[in-house]
Amino acid sequence: MRVVIADDQALVRDGLVTICERIAGVDVVAVASDGEEAVRAVQQYAPDVVLMDLRMPRLDGIDATRRIHAYHPDTRVVVLTTYSDDESIDAALAAGALGYLTKDASKADLERALRAAHAGQSLLDPVVHSRLIARLSARPPAAPVTDEGLTARETEILVLIAGGLSNGQIARELFISESTVKTHINRIFTKTGSRDRAQAVVYAHRHGLT
Repeated sequence: MRVVIADDQALVRDGLVTICERIAGVDVVAVASDGEEAVRAVQQYAPDVVLMDLRMPRLDGIDATRRIHAYHPDTRVVVLTTYSDDESIDAALAAGALGYLTKDASKADLERALRAAHAGQSLLDPVVHSRLIARLSARPPAAPVTDEGLTARETEILVLIAGGLSNGQIARELFISESTVKTHINRIFTKTGSRDRAQAVVYAHRHGLT
């Protein structure tokens, strides 16, 4: 897994490089001190994942994520920031971030987020996930919508995704293979117009499926 690390604080960058290079199979190919450098690094090195800070000079992490998502869609972005406010979360996910961690995340959390992003899956910090769920749950529930043609099994899996279960956990819960879960999830994404698990969670809550 080829990784670019973008953070405007040198000590943080150095620390993240050290942590990431101790993760099996991870190769840090470049570092960036702002969003513009991050975008250039993606253009030059075509990494699998960018670990992206939000508050940076010249070009912030949101705009950098938006550019990377638009012009280099094969590169996934995982946000790593001190901010967990609603505005930052919404902006990052809308820009195309596939993962969102706060800087008090553990090495294990970081590794899971990188591997999930590399596999095209979304992973949100538990605090971020809880804030998102709480906010969406506070909205008046809409009646379940079936226009998208979700099957009973797809609806069941969507509800489990919204509950925060991984593909492996869903497979064990439903006694099916993980490859079958992935097939169902791809169909769910297509039918609901979701780009990733985070958007699928939003869809589930907006349509009264949880």
